[in-house]
Amino acid sequence: MKYGFHLCQEKAEFPELWQAHFIDYDALKGFLKAQMVDANVRLSTAFPSTHVFHWTPATPDEPNFDQLLAQRLAIVSKLTPQFVTMLDKEVDKFNQFFVTIKAEIKSRIAHVLDTSRMAKVTECEAALRDLLLLERFVFLNFTAVAKALKKHDKWSGLQIREPYLMRTSQLSFVVSTSLLQLKPELMGRLTGLLAEQNVSLSTLALPTDAITSATAALKDMAVVQPPELPVSLKHAVLGNNAASPKLGPLVGLLHETQTVMISLRGPHGTDIIGGVLRCLSTHNCQIVDFSLSRLHHDVTFGVLVHLHNRDVDLFSDLAKTAQKWDGTLSFDVQDARLKASKLADSAQFALSEAPYAKRVKYIATVLNERGLTPEFLSEWLAWLLCKKISVEQMRRLDSHTTLMCVEFRLSVPDELSPEEMKSELIAISTAHQTDVALQADNVFRRQKRLVVFDMDSTLIQQEVIDEIARITGIEAQVAAITERAMQGELDFKESLASRVALLKGTPVQALEDVKRILTFTEGAHYLCRALKNAGFKLAVISGGFLPLAKYVKAELGLDYAFANQLKVSADGNYLTGETIGPVVDATRKAELLEVIAQAEGIAIDQVVAVGDGANDLLMLGKASLGIAFNAKPRVQQQARARINQKSLANILYLMGYSESEAAELQLQS
Repeated sequence: MKYGFHLCQEKAEFPELWQAHFIDYDALKGFLKAQMVDANVRLSTAFPSTHVFHWTPATPDEPNFDQLLAQRLAIVSKLTPQFVTMLDKEVDKFNQFFVTIKAEIKSRIAHVLDTSRMAKVTECEAALRDLLLLERFVFLNFTAVAKALKKHDKWSGLQIREPYLMRTSQLSFVVSTSLLQLKPELMGRLTGLLAEQNVSLSTLALPTDAITSATAALKDMAVVQPPELPVSLKHAVLGNNAASPKLGPLVGLLHETQTVMISLRGPHGTDIIGGVLRCLSTHNCQIVDFSLSRLHHDVTFGVLVHLHNRDVDLFSDLAKTAQKWDGTLSFDVQDARLKASKLADSAQFALSEAPYAKRVKYIATVLNERGLTPEFLSEWLAWLLCKKISVEQMRRLDSHTTLMCVEFRLSVPDELSPEEMKSELIAISTAHQTDVALQADNVFRRQKRLVVFDMDSTLIQQEVIDEIARITGIEAQVAAITERAMQGELDFKESLASRVALLKGTPVQALEDVKRILTFTEGAHYLCRALKNAGFKLAVISGGFLPLAKYVKAELGLDYAFANQLKVSADGNYLTGETIGPVVDATRKAELLEVIAQAEGIAIDQVVAVGDGANDLLMLGKASLGIAFNAKPRVQQQARARINQKSLANILYLMGYSESEAAELQLQS
């Protein structure tokens, strides 16, 4: 709603005498719109967005930059003083009326509070009503002044709002703390009179719910403790409608608050935050929500508040704070009635819950070890806009010289399916060689307790059966079967049996030789050490062979190792080409994941699985976070998340750890 229309509606509720002394907001805005818009010295906003000034005019019709600027400055230098003169007259008009009405109300209040006589309820009510009305009158007019100044600054290109508002801090309507101090005393007297008289509901001159509301307001303010109402009066006041009161005009004024959005930006972070909070602490404000962003030394602190006393002195205090700390202040007074109609619950103001309905929260981790490019980030944000996905928070997780990893908190329309989003993000990721991992944002996302790894081509860079085959000279035959199995073209049990059969007669010593040439994946030791120091349980579940899985377990400090057991000859020197016990295939891997979780008392929602092959898919699907690490195309398509970077340490980012947090975990004993 435009403020001029809102002010007109509010103004109509005041006595006719008062209406004549309101700020003429429409006249001020009309002057600016008619005279100032075409004189804007911000030339970037004075022309269509497609217009570009050439170094020298390209055509006779193109304006000369310096001449145009001189013309605009000349016009604005005349119009701005005219506007200020108009505004001064309007402010003087309403301030003088304020002084007159204030004196009358103070006299009436003094009469009501005179202890030498028992004031009537109606007199007390009338004094309180006029006091609240004056408070509302001041706030509406002050807001009109602030918004008119905002229009001026926008349409002229000059910035005069802050110094002008600081100038008004000397006027009577701003320095009105004496009235604010009288309000709780007057409310206490009103509720006390009602309690002492023990009047019936039919004889009360003010709305019945006003008694209960005034009492509650006093308790909230903790200024004057009202007397306890007699039982008969409580019953008369509350009746059967206490659950759904219909508040009268006075009670509406008592309870009406003003919603204000305040933002202060500047180079002194803690000082700016502290300055805003000091202002709020002295002006009966309720903080509804806040946000803080920092880029090096530049800080923006925004806060959403309910202002109970309509104390306009808050804004001059904020302006002084901005001046003290070289900050830029902005604020916007919102229509409380509109907000109340749109939002039934004040908690819905919370920035972390916006937009407010039919949304699902996700965390998206974007990652590229070579650096996040502007091209990728631009396409990523364009995709979010296309899908009507809101960015609520951004957090950088890496500490490199170039931006490498950012965590986004997203508010996603609930009609978007995870599968639809994943397929589109894979295309964007592939085009830019940048990973995007999308996870539901819930309590378990950063409360993982168990991580299960595949071994071959995950924790280590080789396929161990291929390394054994290389030693025995049958590498090509085994590798061909291995690749077909990893692509999902062969049944794993069948392919394993075929490959193991080719190893018949291989010396057991070959397994020891393979241990010496195993290459751990970059970041494997760093990742496992961090997770162990954070209290995680770690396991390797491999379709390879147990002696090598146990070696990897010992090297990385894991808690569990499961793999296939090779059968050896009676003398223990040679492989027989067979396995012993259950084959660790895709189904077995998923089963073992559940067994470990149950043994440790860990919920599936707290389990992470990492793998690269088709036989890892069931395990990745069973875990709440299944990560395809440099995986085959089919696995990447089906896994919930994927990482196509060199280092396993990047998994920490997907689990919500920043680089500095991961480094701190390395230092633990």
